[in-house]
Amino acid sequence: MRKNSVKNTRINGEVQKVLADIIRGGIKDPRISPFTSVVAVEVAPDLKTCKAWISVLGEDKAIEDTLAGLKSAGGYIKGQLAKKLNLRNTPEIHFIMDQSIAYGVSMSKLIDDVNKNIPNREEDGEDD
Repeated sequence: MRKNSVKNTRINGEVQKVLADIIRGGIKDPRISPFTSVVAVEVAPDLKTCKAWISVLGEDKAIEDTLAGLKSAGGYIKGQLAKKLNLRNTPEIHFIMDQSIAYGVSMSKLIDDVNKNIPNREEDGEDD
């Protein structure tokens, strides 16, 4: 199976969906932030390993705690994946932090701040 084959793309999407469900409702570890998202998943063609990009909205402490909680629940997560997905092998999951959501929120705030400081042309009496 090639890395970008249709089958591999379908498996990536299904693993991402099931992993998000497990993290959202199946893990009772209080270290895992409720603002945790599964951004992307890449399953190796041999189905033995999986990289899961996780984004956590919050401070650095929440991010570190969530990553530690997910790593400690790795066996449970793998078992739940095996139950819910019908794959020849259940991949070993490696969690990677992805800060793209937090970056997007901070950029949005910066844009809003700049827009607040720009005078409104209609108020100044200028025409286009």
